[in-house]
Amino acid sequence: MIHWIFTVGANVVALGLVIFLHESGHFFACRRLGVRVERFAFGFGPELIGVTGRSGTRFSICAFPFGGFVKPAGEDPTSDAPAAPDEYFGQSWNRRLLIVYAGPAMNYVLAFLLYTGLVWAKGLPVPAKQAVIGNLAIDYPADKAGLKIGDEISAIDGRPLAGWDDMAASIHRSAGKTVDLTVRRAGAVLDVKVTPRDDAGRGMIGIMPKVDYVAVGPVAAMGEAAKMCWTQTEKTVTTIAEKVWHRQRPDLAGPVGIFQMVSRAARAGWEDFLFLIGFISVAIGFFNLLPLPLLDGGHGAFYIWEGLRGRRASAEAMERANTVGLAFLLSLLAFATYNDVLRIRAERARAVQTTKASGAEPARPAAK
Repeated sequence: MIHWIFTVGANVVALGLVIFLHESGHFFACRRLGVRVERFAFGFGPELIGVTGRSGTRFSICAFPFGGFVKPAGEDPTSDAPAAPDEYFGQSWNRRLLIVYAGPAMNYVLAFLLYTGLVWAKGLPVPAKQAVIGNLAIDYPADKAGLKIGDEISAIDGRPLAGWDDMAASIHRSAGKTVDLTVRRAGAVLDVKVTPRDDAGRGMIGIMPKVDYVAVGPVAAMGEAAKMCWTQTEKTVTTIAEKVWHRQRPDLAGPVGIFQMVSRAARAGWEDFLFLIGFISVAIGFFNLLPLPLLDGGHGAFYIWEGLRGRRASAEAMERANTVGLAFLLSLLAFATYNDVLRIRAERARAVQTTKASGAEPARPAAK
């Protein structure tokens, strides 16, 4: 019971903070530009607690704390009534553009601040040169083969390795080919066979190097944090492009997968937990920048089109686009959840195989 309370609490804190800051960006942009906000809600569903501020905004905490929304006055694009100066569609297209992009911008601000604090407190992460595993990606070949954090890979197919870069280059060249790794673990030497996954033409087994930390000042920490935000965004773009180009299935995590990642990070320590919050914040910020209907980027695309044409898109066109966008997002959610289910089933199957191989019997409830 305590485990579940901790797990749910960690997810509420992580996702709640990311979404709350996102919606705060929309809220403060509206207030700064003189747009009246009717409601600012944390969560969805029935209101649990609420208060109406002096400006008339209703601030609410709702029953389901995995989301939130800001409702500016006069945001209905299908309304024929003339918009007042303090309403959303009473603003010029470029001012509305600032409002919609303020949400993703706050996600990047949150990640930047978290990364800055982590680098300043812990030091600048520098990948170690030794071929020592510092982290593992779930459901990748290394994880399936039983490799563990702290393992040192000393040879591939009997060839001694000069370090991490040498090992990584060999793995990259071996997509789809089984290789024999010589692994040192707690004084023992193991032979582990692993088949690198073909990831856009490169072999990947899902391991990251051990990281050493070098103390830095606040300015250097801010520079590294900005670099981390940029690198994560760039990597997302290039990975998606490579997957599409090679017609490969993208590795998407849905709500179940995110729930698992947050729970594991929270148990690993506060550094991992804060880093993952920053990582999720950048991911949500980037996703909302995409020009897909119903997302901030989709609204932004309509407003840019309005600025180029000199008039707003018709209500019918926006409604059709939103219908298509909703269908796409629901399909994406279903696909990501399907990926999560496949991964969980694979993890359970590996756990059963490991139990059988060790000769241990699975735990059974005591007879009553």
